[in-house]
Amino acid sequence: MGLIQNFGDVVQDYVLGVINGKKEGKLVPVVRFFLIGLSNVFSLLVQFRLYLYRSHLLRTKSLGCMIVSIGNITVGGTGKTPAVEIFARALQKEGRKVAVISRGYRASSRFRLKRFMKKIFLFTGRNKQVKVVSDGTKIYLNSSLAGDEPYMLAKNLPGVVVAVDKDRVLAGEYVIQKYGIDTIILDDGFQYLPLNPRFDVLLVDTTNPFGNKKLLPAGILREPIENLRRANLIMLTKSQPGKDLTDLKSLIRQYNYNADFIECQHVPIEFVNLIDETPRELQFIKGKKIAMVSGIADPEGFEKTLQELGANIVLSERFQDHHRFSVREIRNILKEGTRKNVTALITTQKDAVRFPALSSTRGIPIYYLKVNMNIINGMQDFQNCISQLCFH
Repeated sequence: MGLIQNFGDVVQDYVLGVINGKKEGKLVPVVRFFLIGLSNVFSLLVQFRLYLYRSHLLRTKSLGCMIVSIGNITVGGTGKTPAVEIFARALQKEGRKVAVISRGYRASSRFRLKRFMKKIFLFTGRNKQVKVVSDGTKIYLNSSLAGDEPYMLAKNLPGVVVAVDKDRVLAGEYVIQKYGIDTIILDDGFQYLPLNPRFDVLLVDTTNPFGNKKLLPAGILREPIENLRRANLIMLTKSQPGKDLTDLKSLIRQYNYNADFIECQHVPIEFVNLIDETPRELQFIKGKKIAMVSGIADPEGFEKTLQELGANIVLSERFQDHHRFSVREIRNILKEGTRKNVTALITTQKDAVRFPALSSTRGIPIYYLKVNMNIINGMQDFQNCISQLCFH
């Protein structure tokens, strides 16, 4: 499995390099031409699928409860998990019984095989197949079985049910029946069209909104940019106070005339020890030699945050997004960290759930950076949105 993952990481790194113009060589024009061809085909398929739903040739399902979809039209880290947390907490505060339903990206195949066998031998009914990560009081699955984001959400959202299933209609029916849910948040649900009616929240990364404006695999778009029109609310993530977003808003307004804008900033809160969950203040890394390890879509942003906190990053190890770290990889990083006299090994909260159990850290404490998403512009629009959702 390690060899397969490493090969996949190498291929993904090469393709991203071609897309971003960072790769050179005789094969690059050929690969780019091939990617653009695939991108055009993918665009046609995406729009055809959307047409089938709009024309009701493919049927949608109503679950009889409020559905809030939070997603994007690009691949990569736009901050969906913190956005889900903001909405879940706000709706919960207003008395709604909230469940988050995710597909569970890169969750273990153990449950898929188990489900397949049960279907063949009719060992279980339809409702028994949904994976419940948390019932709001107890977490039942780890990150390997649930997926990184669902496990994080289960840890960070007490009182909120978290479930995982590729069939989110099935999962929705299950949590409504079992837990009396009246509000469902679809994590990464913008492209999940079988559920209606719904309120669509679209996230746009202000640091790289739409890449080269090409669809996968020649760009970072999951669907054409004109599909911004489906959004009811647009959250501009990774914003900075005072940063002028007029041009980006004008571009979005070409496709969506009605959605309100909310500007959001990722704000570091504290460092948390990976072993015993004890917190440390942000200032403790100032001027210290730090090793950094990440397997996220935007490692540059994470590294910049640590530098702004005053860290002297003497060792930086970057892996592909959702990489599941091995004991050997972490041991090698700690060994190099010891040689460079680092004070601590720092990772992200998202990566921390994929760290292996370690018998020793060579005396180097491991921390993850806890980050919140704060609304810096458009708070009234957000509160109005929550009020409208709770009124229905």
